[in-house]
Amino acid sequence: MNPKAMFNISYGLYVLTASLDGKDNGCIINTVTQVTSDPNQITIAVNKSNYTRDMIAESKKFTASIISQAADFELFKRFGFQSGRNTDKFAGFTATKRLPSGALLVTEGTNAYISGYVTQEIDLGTHSLFIASVTDMDVLNDTPSATYTYYHQQIKPKPQPPKSTSGKTIWRCTICGYEYEGEELPAGFICPICKHPASDFEKVTV
Repeated sequence: MNPKAMFNISYGLYVLTASLDGKDNGCIINTVTQVTSDPNQITIAVNKSNYTRDMIAESKKFTASIISQAADFELFKRFGFQSGRNTDKFAGFTATKRLPSGALLVTEGTNAYISGYVTQEIDLGTHSLFIASVTDMDVLNDTPSATYTYYHQQIKPKPQPPKSTSGKTIWRCTICGYEYEGEELPAGFICPICKHPASDFEKVTV
């Protein structure tokens, strides 16, 4: 069985936002699906480790800003590579608009949005699946949506050639390209750039 077959499923990319007790937060997800048109309902799957998931579970409200091909890597770093539990992801970020749902719409690097009200939550182990009624939606521009494949091919920085020619081992982050030089990665190593774990590093010998 080849697990890489899963990568051939076509995914969109979204900034999922929520607001609770005066605090705004958001994260990147790739699972927003329309499941019925009458009534108009969607599902979203969110990792339980994401603070945005907790906010949605309590507030029952969210907005999914659909990421377009105009987005840059900074958008993904802001909303995908840090935790809202200890960081204000909207600090210094002005490309937003407050919607009736209370959540912020991301207005740059996106082409549309869908707001929803959660009617059911299903426990999927590592993730929560929210079923929601659509409460608001609009198209912002006609820039094509960014798929997961487009992100990897066009937005995510390409790994740079190894900086070392000393014959030592380099561990390269497959997400952002950061390199750690050493025979082994330290236990529990986390990428200082994108915050991904050691499992997302590949070994390169130069």
